[in-house]
Amino acid sequence: MTIIIKRMLIFVIGVVVLFPGHSSADNREPIKIGGTVSLSGRYKEPSEMIYLAFQMWQKDINQKGGLLGRPVKLIFFDDRSDPEVAKKKYKDLINKEKVDLVFSPYGTPLTLAASEISERHGLVMLAVAASGEVIWERNYQHVFGVYALANRYFIGQLDLMARKGFRSVALLYDNQSPFNVDVIEGAEKWAKRFRIKVIFKEGFNNPKKELPGLIKEIKGINPKGLVVSCYPPECYLTLKLMEKSNFKPKALGLTIAPIHPEFYVKAGSMAEGVLGPSQWEPDERIPFPGTKQFINNFRTFSGKMPSYHAGSAYAACQLYEKAINKTGSIDNEKIRSYIASLDTVTVIGRFKVDSKGKQVGHNPILIQWQSGKKEIVWPQVMQTSKPVF
Repeated sequence: MTIIIKRMLIFVIGVVVLFPGHSSADNREPIKIGGTVSLSGRYKEPSEMIYLAFQMWQKDINQKGGLLGRPVKLIFFDDRSDPEVAKKKYKDLINKEKVDLVFSPYGTPLTLAASEISERHGLVMLAVAASGEVIWERNYQHVFGVYALANRYFIGQLDLMARKGFRSVALLYDNQSPFNVDVIEGAEKWAKRFRIKVIFKEGFNNPKKELPGLIKEIKGINPKGLVVSCYPPECYLTLKLMEKSNFKPKALGLTIAPIHPEFYVKAGSMAEGVLGPSQWEPDERIPFPGTKQFINNFRTFSGKMPSYHAGSAYAACQLYEKAINKTGSIDNEKIRSYIASLDTVTVIGRFKVDSKGKQVGHNPILIQWQSGKKEIVWPQVMQTSKPVF
């Protein structure tokens, strides 16, 4: 956990109450919004960004007088990156803390688990950091996506490979995660559309045991491109194994890990040239309203550059803020109807969902690490630098 988070959190019997900007003399009943974050476990790195964005929004909104003339109180539990823990904590948020609305946890596996509970109780859940399509294939009425779907993550890399004349790609993924399965199924589909041959496709569930042999096998067939879909710990392990094997394809794409500001330091020399799908980047040239202010405010607040996880969390806060103000209510059915019909632009881009609550308005971009810096390389209209292979 970062120093700034340690300084800013108040822990009360396992629950984290975020409540800056609220005077102890203010006895107005707060609007309570709850959720879980992964302060430990495999999802810790992206979750810390999400958490900081929630903290910043609550501070901002309470300094402006709250919502509907009431302060906002965010209540979070640590789910420890465990779906069963997440389920239990959402039950506690609803039954004990009596929250009015909820945010999702980080990632598809935890969001699948948590949304079972919120849906059962008729609470709206904004999925701030999940893109597995299975979430929206259950006929739920109250779960709304903020991210572009996982099956679109690597359109950019495959498009760039096709333009460069690279005609072979290998696909490697964590097959225990619906998100990572969706990413690879999408990559395979788009590879066919771009006439790129998938010459290797393999999943793993025991990375330390299986990845060394898989990397050796991929090196033996020497594809022009490689797409690896897994969470950050496995991404870093993959890079270490590739470095040890003296192997790196011309177009290497990884999920999640490359978008974090610390990636270049953690990955060392292997970071150079790595591609990664992103929902948004902290570049002031991105033409969405409030982007520049959000970047500056986040840096002032946290001392860090925001990742797209922070941007998405803040965008979700904006959506609840708009829904509550426009409906003049915290009634979940009114808010559900409003969000379901909404077509708007947040700090990370367009928000629009289909009849299932699936995000259809937002599109991913592609970044590449070049000379120690993240650059946007796709789509062309948003490029900050041309791709380098």
